[in-house]
Amino acid sequence: MSSKSQERTDVEALRRRFLAREATVGVIGLGYVGLPLVGAIAGAGFRVVGFDIDDAKVARLNAGRSYIRHIPDAAIAGLVASGRFRAVADFAELAAVDAVLICVPTPLTRHREPDLSFIVGTSEAIAPHLRRGQLVVLESTTYPGTTREVMLPILERGGLKSGVDFFLAYSPEREDPGNAQYSTTKIPKVVGGDGAAALALATALYDQFVAGTIPVSSAETAEAVKLTENIFRAVNIALVNELKMVYEAMGIDIWEVIRAAATKPFGFMPFYPGPGLGGHCIPIDPFYLTWKAREYDISTRFIELAGEINTAMPRYVVERLQAALDRQAGKGLRGARVLILGVAYKKNVDDLRESPSLKIMELLEAKGASTLYHDPFVPEIQRSREHAELAGRRSVALSAETARSVDVALICTDHDGVDYHGLVQHCPLVVDTRNACARAGISAGTVVKA
Repeated sequence: MSSKSQERTDVEALRRRFLAREATVGVIGLGYVGLPLVGAIAGAGFRVVGFDIDDAKVARLNAGRSYIRHIPDAAIAGLVASGRFRAVADFAELAAVDAVLICVPTPLTRHREPDLSFIVGTSEAIAPHLRRGQLVVLESTTYPGTTREVMLPILERGGLKSGVDFFLAYSPEREDPGNAQYSTTKIPKVVGGDGAAALALATALYDQFVAGTIPVSSAETAEAVKLTENIFRAVNIALVNELKMVYEAMGIDIWEVIRAAATKPFGFMPFYPGPGLGGHCIPIDPFYLTWKAREYDISTRFIELAGEINTAMPRYVVERLQAALDRQAGKGLRGARVLILGVAYKKNVDDLRESPSLKIMELLEAKGASTLYHDPFVPEIQRSREHAELAGRRSVALSAETARSVDVALICTDHDGVDYHGLVQHCPLVVDTRNACARAGISAGTVVKA
């Protein structure tokens, strides 16, 4: 049999396994993206092997226990009991799977440049176990060219060739943690491949467990799609953050403006201001394109300006809080007790990644204030590279006594289920960055928007 005939045979055999849902799928990285993906794939009838370097996490999952708040233990226990899912730390087991989906972090370095160490390390872990007839798909957000320029050479070191022996594709994750309306299976998947065969295989696989696939012409195009989605949000959030500062100086409520503008049935899409950007995507992804654009001698001025505005918001919030405290209590930040409401990066999740609340706590303490926090989703702040000094802080109960014991409460994350009425009733001053009090129907002179 000729090599081309063998290639067609490998592709068709693998495609049929995907269509029949008889394939075994490996998912590398069992975090906020990987674990929901496991649930979607196993829920469609595939066998799934989850790979993670954290032995404790692996043991916990195999015992049927989740470590992500919005994914219940029962969901994991059900997958394990069905026999369709198990977690492992031994990457040698990659040789037994038909498809490998990679969901690892892509952070920034301290110099705000792409940190691809997780992608590189994962590719190097896959390479010794790669075999003929496997599909490898990167889902991590990254700059255009990563899949073919970074991953492909590593995977081909053993002599196997992409598009001939194995098949390489990119399909960006679109996970929105805590969003019950749009779970993994309900979100269409963009797919780009290193060649037509890889595209066909990745499309056949994802078609089995998501709302639909959107094939594009290349892996680079798919990588650009993900960056564009998040840059769109970052830029528009920067716009309303800037408008907030302008309108506040004019005595105009930005929230009322947005609410009224959103009644226009065309040409306007509401975005909302806040204390800064959080999460693993929106604060980081634009800088991946900014970095890559320098290779082509292009300056991404618009994106960089949006980044500057959003990055400056924690300092603006602290300034507003300081001014409100001085105006209403006649005191400065030094020696003030500040209660932070919400340290997760967005409402109703336990995710602290890039949370502006942590930066705000550091800024307040640098000015001599003491801080405590309440967050029903984050009982303890875990250690991180950027905010190591906050590690171990624990959430306090939101009681009348707590509210009365502080000089000011700062609402950074507007979790549902928080007693904002009780907070305003007992706290001498509330600074609200999320319009939470107004949405709860609270109108009081002790509430200041920031």
